[in-house]
Amino acid sequence: MIPSAGHSTSPAPALASSPLPSTSRHTSPPITGRERPFQGAILTPGRWCLIMGSLSVLALILAVVCLQLGTEYIGPGKLVGVFSSALFGQPTDDDALKTTGVILLQVRLPRVFLGFLVGVCLASVGVALQALLRNPLADPYVLGVSSGAALGVAVAVLFGIGTTVLAFSLLPVCGFLGGLVALLVVYRMAATYDRLPIHSVLLAGVILNAIFSALIMFITSIMEPNRSFGMMAWLMGSLTAPAYPALAALSAYLLAGLFLLFKQVRVLNILALGEEPARSLGIDTERAKRVIFLVSALLTGAVVSVSGMIGFIGMIIPHAVRLVIGADHRVLMPASALVGGIFLMVADTMARTFFVPSEVPVGIITALAGGPFFVYLLVWRKDRLA
Repeated sequence: MIPSAGHSTSPAPALASSPLPSTSRHTSPPITGRERPFQGAILTPGRWCLIMGSLSVLALILAVVCLQLGTEYIGPGKLVGVFSSALFGQPTDDDALKTTGVILLQVRLPRVFLGFLVGVCLASVGVALQALLRNPLADPYVLGVSSGAALGVAVAVLFGIGTTVLAFSLLPVCGFLGGLVALLVVYRMAATYDRLPIHSVLLAGVILNAIFSALIMFITSIMEPNRSFGMMAWLMGSLTAPAYPALAALSAYLLAGLFLLFKQVRVLNILALGEEPARSLGIDTERAKRVIFLVSALLTGAVVSVSGMIGFIGMIIPHAVRLVIGADHRVLMPASALVGGIFLMVADTMARTFFVPSEVPVGIITALAGGPFFVYLLVWRKDRLA
């Protein structure tokens, strides 16, 4: 019997009673307890602001603590008094406060700021190189630029520049020139037919590091004992801050380099997938590799020229931050930069405080303090490995 037009919708209730619609309404499986922690891994403006705001507040608090600690403890009252006098031009007749002002403003403040800035640069470059080379062991020193900068300083000290009046301003310049020469050599060795193969960059950096390290050891071995000891201490890391004009020029240079590097975060997200997927998405991979390589090398050369060979930060800090917050470079790079700055700032304070009146190279502190922390993250947070 053919149903009438008034009953043409009668199959709908039958379909509603069948199990098929209920299945179609629940196409996605329920979230299990194992998957729930990853729901917060999606980057949102709120999550970005929460992470960066927390790290910024932590950096500010620890900077104040680092300014207080040293051979002479400076309490909060004196700290506020010195900064008020310096900012508002309030004269003081207290000789003790004047001495405290010299210690705080001429020694500790530029050193804390330099330590934070160097840590920011090393960690940022580490993030960029690990994405560019797709190698978790990559760090700012894999390019060979750091060894070139160290060689430039070693040659300058060998020829007596370290004992002249201009040493304070010329040694960083010699280090930067050495890093720049190393950059040009690595680029010429690696680049072929307007391309920059990743394996060639790694190989050229390793070879150049070996050659420059041998030359540094040779120069150090033929130096006078006093110069040789100072050179070895510098190679292990030294954060003796320059005067404010030189520090301001260095800061402007490093901040410009960081700005160029931070502009590449979206490109780094795509490059981490591989060169072929990046090309298919419209990325000029060769241009991106050149920009990231050149900016990273120039930042590394400048940093090494003023701080010496401070290892560990560029490799381990990005690794540790990635384990905690994920691999999205839009938040990974700025977060790693802040954590690297905090880490080196605190490590330098420990180096000049814990062994008074002696001062140990900060590179030793970074390795001893950061190594166990990374082992903890690697062993106990494997489930968060991105």
